[in-house]
Amino acid sequence: MRIISGSAKGRKLKLPAGLDIRPTSDMVKESIFNIVQFDIEGRSVLDLFAGSGQLGIEALSRGARSRVFIDSSPAASRLVRDNLKLCGLVEPASVFTRDALRFLEGGERFDLIFIDAPYDTPLAAETVARIIEFDKLNINGIIVCEMRADTESPAVSPPYVLQKEYKYGGVKIIIFSREI
Repeated sequence: MRIISGSAKGRKLKLPAGLDIRPTSDMVKESIFNIVQFDIEGRSVLDLFAGSGQLGIEALSRGARSRVFIDSSPAASRLVRDNLKLCGLVEPASVFTRDALRFLEGGERFDLIFIDAPYDTPLAAETVARIIEFDKLNINGIIVCEMRADTESPAVSPPYVLQKEYKYGGVKIIIFSREI
């Protein structure tokens, strides 16, 4: 796992031990950042179910203004902090060991939200529903949700809109936005 572009380009990230954390493949990560490349610089970013932190760190490397990493695992939070240090991106980032759904009850809104929940759970759909319930996305903001390709996409309601779905082998990337 390496950072693809930006200030930390080429930096190799620490990998998670065991199978509790499933990193996004390099091909899928590159595709995600090709999709959102013009929606990163200067934006506030939330990385839910952060794991190794690679999605959030890639966004910081590409100029995101601030980044919040959330994972319920203390080991994952330590891994995110270690990877931020490796990339020299500690300062604009905050790492919290918390339940993602409970975190969304807070008041902060974001411009870009990554959701990479464990695949064999309903957490991705529950997280999208919670984002809508607590209106966590700024106007013109984007949600990037990674799921198994054979999983039904979460339903959304206005002002949230499903923009597009992309499939990469067994993985599906769903892009949602908040319009008004």
